[in-house]
Amino acid sequence: MDFTFSAEQELLRDGLSKFLAGRYDLETSRAAAKSGPGWQPDIWQAFADELGILGAALPEEVGGIGGGPVEVMLIAEALGHALVIEPYVDTAVVAAGLLLRSGSAAAAPVLEQIATGTAVVALAAAEAQSGDRWKDVQTTATRDGDDWVLTGDKIMVVNAPVATHLLITARTANGISLFLVDITTTPAGLTVHGYRTVDDRRAADLELRELRLPADALLAAEGEAWPSIAQARDEGAAAVCAEAVGNMRKVLADTVEYAKQRQQFGQPIGSFQALQHRMVDMHMELEQSVSAVYLAMLNLGADAHTRARSVSAAKATIGRAARFIGQNAVQLHGGMGMTEELAIGHYFKRLTAVQYEYGSTDHHVTRYAKLTRG
Repeated sequence: MDFTFSAEQELLRDGLSKFLAGRYDLETSRAAAKSGPGWQPDIWQAFADELGILGAALPEEVGGIGGGPVEVMLIAEALGHALVIEPYVDTAVVAAGLLLRSGSAAAAPVLEQIATGTAVVALAAAEAQSGDRWKDVQTTATRDGDDWVLTGDKIMVVNAPVATHLLITARTANGISLFLVDITTTPAGLTVHGYRTVDDRRAADLELRELRLPADALLAAEGEAWPSIAQARDEGAAAVCAEAVGNMRKVLADTVEYAKQRQQFGQPIGSFQALQHRMVDMHMELEQSVSAVYLAMLNLGADAHTRARSVSAAKATIGRAARFIGQNAVQLHGGMGMTEELAIGHYFKRLTAVQYEYGSTDHHVTRYAKLTRG
């Protein structure tokens, strides 16, 4: 199989990497995460206006450039390498995919806004009792005349505090449905409890108390949203796996460089054979992760069984590698590895969080076992 990138894909990756190297400062990013809006809106707008990456995987009719999974992989990895906290995967991959597949008239304007950087969309799917089982939806949506009325609770809605729109899963009479909510108008019946996550992102728990929505808030046919949601979850999982590869590349490179500089017993610690073996093991975990991400990305367009199996294989591989590389990088840096003075501590937090996004490592190991059972 040919894994060579096209000239356009190389330009996309190189342009984004140069932009991030010159304009995405880790210290500034962390300061923004811990105060004020929790992110950098000017950077988000530059992603749209100067780089066009927010519409990279969207069709041209909504302002995109018509890319696909490979473009998403390259973008996500570059963003992971720079430890970008802006909501690319959640908005431009997961939410955009759901909106695009819905075919709804209400979705097209939001897709255009995503491409131009004026919309941030968060998916509210997890609930307290469901855990990794997104299909276990207790939130309800009932008809009241021409309107829909939603009641329930959602947890850990990443980027909800900075979002302009929400996509909310709810159970209707015919099954699981998906609703689009514009929250710039602060709709009655919706309460957002925001907080900062361990990896310096913004998330929220939602209370829906008779949240009244117009008829066109329902995306696609009533009760038929689950296949698209399952696909979106796999797309999100594959994208955060690619992001984690970028994280791990940076962590490994910093660790190797530190081992060359840190002196112990009059010589660099990188000269000790035991530590060399440890870093080789880290490199092997990274290379296995790269291969697993390729497998997942190239199978996103396959049938549901093949897609799910490939994504779970990648997520399980990444979960193991993220844990191994992150923990060993911190250990090799000594006590400094856990401080906020070094980048390694921030990357370690992100690699820890990645293990639980779009399905935990354990969830994907179990799913992979079920999908491969003879």
